[in-house]
Amino acid sequence: MAKIKYTKMALKQERDSLAQYTRFLPTLQLKKQQLQLEMRKCQEKIAANEERERELFSSLTSWMRLFGNEEECRVLAEKVKVEKVDTEVLNIAGVEVPSYRDVTFQERELDLFRSPLWYDDAIPALEKIVRIRTEREIIEKQYALIADELRVTTQRVNLFEKVKIPECRENIRVINIYLGDAFTGSVARSKIAKKKLQEVEEI
Repeated sequence: MAKIKYTKMALKQERDSLAQYTRFLPTLQLKKQQLQLEMRKCQEKIAANEERERELFSSLTSWMRLFGNEEECRVLAEKVKVEKVDTEVLNIAGVEVPSYRDVTFQERELDLFRSPLWYDDAIPALEKIVRIRTEREIIEKQYALIADELRVTTQRVNLFEKVKIPECRENIRVINIYLGDAFTGSVARSKIAKKKLQEVEEI
């Protein structure tokens, strides 16, 4: 804590600082609330995304048993290759975060005579799963970035609420007392000096 100067200039500086902190604090508190709301939205989106994936898997059970061996799985997975993840940047409560748009897959080359017939259903289904999981990864990145900003904003709110504003108020109180005492003392000294002067004049 900086040493207090017991002057009118120091009093003005403390009052100006207090006014600044009290003016900015509501903005920070509002930002904190917005960030908390956005984090809840991310959690809801992640939960909805996971549910979509579960529903998709449930709808695919009819042909999932065709993944009879590891080699079949590997061959099929090689048919689904991501070429590009398309995102955009959004500003959420002052934080720039990525937002999912789509996934572009490499053109797949299927030998219609050698590939199993169920590949026609399996490959688009796998692409849907990749899209769902990619979207979830990006929402999780949003969540992490917003959580970081919330941590910093919360620290600033606490600093203003618990340290800076009380500190300014206490400094103003102490300086006011000091200046008041100094003024009272100067008035008393002035009266004493005036009385002595009158006594000298009367002699």
